Amino acid sequence: MIRLVGILTGLVFAFVALLAFVTGAYTFFTEPTEETAEHAFHMEAHLPTGGYTFDGLAPQWDVAQLQRGYKVYKEVCSACHSMNHVAFRDLEQLGYSEAQVKAEAAAWQVPGIDPVTGEANLRPGLPTDYFPAPYANNTAAAAANNNAIPPDLSLMTKARHHGTAYVYSLLTGYRDPNSYTNEEGETLAQAFPDSMPGTGLHFNPWFANLNLAMAPPLHTAGQVTYDDGTEATVQQMSADVAAFLTWTAEPSLVDRVRLGWMVMGFLIFLTILAYLAKKSVWSQLKTRRDD
Repeated sequence: MIRLVGILTGLVFAFVALLAFVTGAYTFFTEPTEETAEHAFHMEAHLPTGGYTFDGLAPQWDVAQLQRGYKVYKEVCSACHSMNHVAFRDLEQLGYSEAQVKAEAAAWQVPGIDPVTGEANLRPGLPTDYFPAPYANNTAAAAANNNAIPPDLSLMTKARHHGTAYVYSLLTGYRDPNSYTNEEGETLAQAFPDSMPGTGLHFNPWFANLNLAMAPPLHTAGQVTYDDGTEATVQQMSADVAAFLTWTAEPSLVDRVRLGWMVMGFLIFLTILAYLAKKSVWSQLKTRRDD
């Protein structure tokens, strides 16, 4: 009796699951999809003209670009965004000397403990410290940014699809919703008036829901002065900081690809060696059989 009840119960669940699948499939194929503002205006991320040196089959870091990107982060992005997974000593990988890293770390104020009183304080950073967060906690971050918490940027390019292109497109993608049009030539206000940016929001067709709480962080040419004399256009600064954030997310990217090529070469060599060994062994067996 118990076995029969179990079988009947399983059949009921199987029938319900099959019915739900058939109903969902029928709805999917028969009901038209309602067009949304995100679908009509959202744009695919793109890279700057010329791309990056770390793309492709033989990647390499452009150290000068990474240093420029760090400068953009330090002078612009760090006012709101943390980088909790990157230590000051990691900057040595960008070509900075040990003395430069110490000086750079000391220029930042990091949370510490007074050894005399035991109270929390701020002290100059050490190379072993990680980049400090600009806010004490998420509550303070939200209060200072229109109730939006700026995300940590350490792994941002790994957390987003086509992360490097996403960061570059987002930073250069702020538009006027009254002038930016879709394929039908309609502005956002004409096509989807309810999707217009609200108070404190900014229209950006490269952002998932089009409306972004972050104001354009890079908005003026020369906002950052590069040490190597490179012209700091908005596009250049965006490309540089996107490259820098690619490095923070995956500093071993270039070494990993190079190691991959070495492994592939070894496997190809091993395959050829195994094939020749097989030919040699079977040729001897064939000779013996013929004899």
